[in-house]
Amino acid sequence: MYWQKGYPLNDGKYIIESFLGRGAFGLTYKAVQNNLLKLPVVVKIPDPTLQTDKAYPRYVKKFIQEVEILGRLCREPHPNIVSIIDYIEEGENKTPCLVMEYIAGQDLFKLIEPQDNEVQPLPEHQAVNYICQIGDALTELHNNSIVHRDIHPGNIMLSKGRHPILIDFGLAGEIEPASSFSKGFGNKDFAPYEQFKGSKEPTVDIYGLAATLYYAVTGTTPATSWDRRYNQADLIEPKQYNPNVSNQLNQAIIEGMKLEANERPQSIQIWLNLLVNHSEADDLSSDVGVDYRKLRDLLAAGNWKDADDETLLIMLQAVGREEGNWIREEELLNFPCTDLRTIDRLWVKYSNGRFGFSVQKQIYLSIGGKADGKYDQEAWEQFGDRIGWRVNANWLNYSEVNFYTFAPKGHLPVFVFWCHGIVDIMRFSSLASKLAKCNI
Repeated sequence: MYWQKGYPLNDGKYIIESFLGRGAFGLTYKAVQNNLLKLPVVVKIPDPTLQTDKAYPRYVKKFIQEVEILGRLCREPHPNIVSIIDYIEEGENKTPCLVMEYIAGQDLFKLIEPQDNEVQPLPEHQAVNYICQIGDALTELHNNSIVHRDIHPGNIMLSKGRHPILIDFGLAGEIEPASSFSKGFGNKDFAPYEQFKGSKEPTVDIYGLAATLYYAVTGTTPATSWDRRYNQADLIEPKQYNPNVSNQLNQAIIEGMKLEANERPQSIQIWLNLLVNHSEADDLSSDVGVDYRKLRDLLAAGNWKDADDETLLIMLQAVGREEGNWIREEELLNFPCTDLRTIDRLWVKYSNGRFGFSVQKQIYLSIGGKADGKYDQEAWEQFGDRIGWRVNANWLNYSEVNFYTFAPKGHLPVFVFWCHGIVDIMRFSSLASKLAKCNI
């Protein structure tokens, strides 16, 4: 069953435009919504050419599993995971159809190896930026007990705005002991050898992401894990292909591609931390005896939600209060500079300059706000729009705050400014004034 251009799906709800390609178990088509908007979508179905295979019912089961996984994830959408739009069953055979967002762009393979052009490895900072965003998506998967199991450059789509999005969950599975039906090989150039035996451990994705980064900065696929394990092939260090690769990145890739799963970092976040220079000792100074080690550890792990909670708790400690749900304006105006600098430096460092009080202050000043402790509604609303605290003229509830690594710049921390269900301009303005007086 190959649908031609113009074929109507679901009684004409979607119209097929073109065939896109074949994945592990399915075919994908580009279609459009048959309404005034004519928005493009991707429609994925089980591969009908496999119907004669005695395992075809299992392929369909895997397909339905992909639908269920994406459905679960879309309850709290992640900006770097493809979004599901609809699920329909087509025709007399009730062919299951997964309707997803259409990403106008190209995958990482095509970005690095454009047709009829020479290979163009990515600059290190750009490659790390993409990989960290996909790593954040994988952390979300793993936190939901899901392993993707098919990480490679072809499954990382880049929108026209160069926003990376993880696609193709056809091999994804629950974190559980492998079974005979769980085996899925993925792309052999980017899969660890234990995946060929059915492994569903998170370390499978760590290997795939590290191998993808290897390719991104070298333009060369690494030696396969199978050849390394059984044919004595060597993993050539990325730096030998590209001398511009930093020693730190070179070592991080090697660590993520360790042949044995138990020798790799055991979580995505631990591996991502190897990509960022944390070698210098953190200054945890406090003029009032506050211990900032817990905040440091939460930030280093990328646990932004708990770090946001901890920031309010330690700031209350710093002003001599052990109880309370918010900090007072006068307490912010008199907050000890050393402690404020310590908190800000930790946020800035472990977010790679994305979050922190000083980051927020700079954005506030850039849109015309003043660090004078006074109320400025126009600047406050523009500031809220810029950092994502205000969407469509409505201020977020705390449950709507974005605790992902690539939330809008300046989005965090936020809880310290919360009062009576909203972010409070006077608390922010008071802290901005204190930051200015402390030269932060």
